[in-house]
Amino acid sequence: MSELIVPIWVAAVIFGTIALFYSSVGLGGGSSYTALLVVLGASTQLIPTISLSLNILVTTIGALIFLYKGHGRLRLIAPFLFSSIPMAYLGGLLDIPKTLFYFLLLVSLGIAAWRIYIPSRRTTFSVKRATQILLAVFSGAILGLLAGIVGIGGGIYLVPLIIILGLGTEKEAAACGAIFVWTNSIAGIAARLQSGGINLMDYSPILFTVLIGGVLGSVMGSGNLSPRTMQKVLGSILIIAMVFMSKRIMTLYTL
Repeated sequence: MSELIVPIWVAAVIFGTIALFYSSVGLGGGSSYTALLVVLGASTQLIPTISLSLNILVTTIGALIFLYKGHGRLRLIAPFLFSSIPMAYLGGLLDIPKTLFYFLLLVSLGIAAWRIYIPSRRTTFSVKRATQILLAVFSGAILGLLAGIVGIGGGIYLVPLIIILGLGTEKEAAACGAIFVWTNSIAGIAARLQSGGINLMDYSPILFTVLIGGVLGSVMGSGNLSPRTMQKVLGSILIIAMVFMSKRIMTLYTL
């Protein structure tokens, strides 16, 4: 049965709404999923498994729709995937202490909140192709490992990186973000499901509403929707979760 502190249908509505807005910009919403799961009392075993599963549902639809619209570029995303897929699988296999898990998640959500609330300049850098590939491989490895460990797909970091480096347009970046999160989540969840222990069917209402939200958001996002305001509202979830995790880390250290 669900271990969440609220009825499963309430959680389903909240998660579906998050999927709607994040999928509209090519993201899986993993940062907010993990944040909400922390606030709702989920365990360190449940958080990455559910987040990665939800990422897969949202970005499967998003990747297909963005590709259909002609925004996907294999040459752009390939270097990121080369290093991220094996690292995401490795991260899913790791069994790390609760304190380290919460610390990594705290840092991840802090960066995600900063990305949402701090206005980003449209400055781009012109770098050689060889340098672009090296940066892509290096950042892909870090984001892949993070995805496997804590359940954040990494799209919230990848999309602005592509734009800053001048590798592609916003639509192309969104398409690559969806593909990147999807592949990392597949690798991470494959590793985690080997150990079993979690019945995803207990959370089927959340999976269903996230799937619906992902479809609607991807259709709107591949058009002209800009959900910036809603992202800022959802950013408050990250901050609340950071407070909860800070308290949990302090509790673990005092035990």
